[in-house]
Amino acid sequence: MNWVAPIKDEGTLEKFKEVLRTYDDKYYIMFEIGVGTGLQLQDILKFKIKDIVDKQSISVTIGTKNIKRTFNIPKNVQDIIKEYTKDKDPDSYLILGHASSSQPLSREQAYRVFKSAGKSIGISSIGAQTMRKTFAWHYYKETGDIYYLQNLFNHASPSITYRYIGEKPNVEVVLKKMTAEENERSRYMLYHDDNGKKRISAIIEVLEDIRNNFDNPANTDSFYGKVDCLLTELDELMLNYKNTK
Repeated sequence: MNWVAPIKDEGTLEKFKEVLRTYDDKYYIMFEIGVGTGLQLQDILKFKIKDIVDKQSISVTIGTKNIKRTFNIPKNVQDIIKEYTKDKDPDSYLILGHASSSQPLSREQAYRVFKSAGKSIGISSIGAQTMRKTFAWHYYKETGDIYYLQNLFNHASPSITYRYIGEKPNVEVVLKKMTAEENERSRYMLYHDDNGKKRISAIIEVLEDIRNNFDNPANTDSFYGKVDCLLTELDELMLNYKNTK
């Protein structure tokens, strides 16, 4: 299974939208809603026209605990929806399947079109989560607010959100913005079953193994490449940790 990545380049993003329009306007509309709001594909496909037209925001339940979250609809997306739904039955589904059907488009068909459109412009990392990840990546780049996205997507921690959008965590931001409750929970989890010391020992063990085998003549260039990447990441993490008050 290919890793689904956000579409970061604006030119590529516009090209992808243009390709979707060659399949059918409904795919373009669906994608505009997804990258404009952060809504999941399965939620968009459930909407009837009356659920979303002339709305500035829309609330949906997410996750197994049915937590409600509100997703804002930008003005340009509101306008696109209004034009697309003009003179259509408010009780019909926003994104229909076959022209002769009253049922919504299937998630599988949407996925197939996304993959095909991506392939036509040389992008392999396309999937059902492309819209949401693209929204999240561009929002983060514009605002730097990982906590808004974490809350919107109901992620357990900002590190999950960073991984979700394919960005390296800004450790300084994470450390500074942890709440008193989160700090208390971290203290408990690190002391529970001696978990903190065990994790530190595991890291030290890996680093000691690398150091002990550093001069092994059997090491390949790829070994040193991996070590260099690891140390670069650690250098940045340690610097952020030391500079965070």
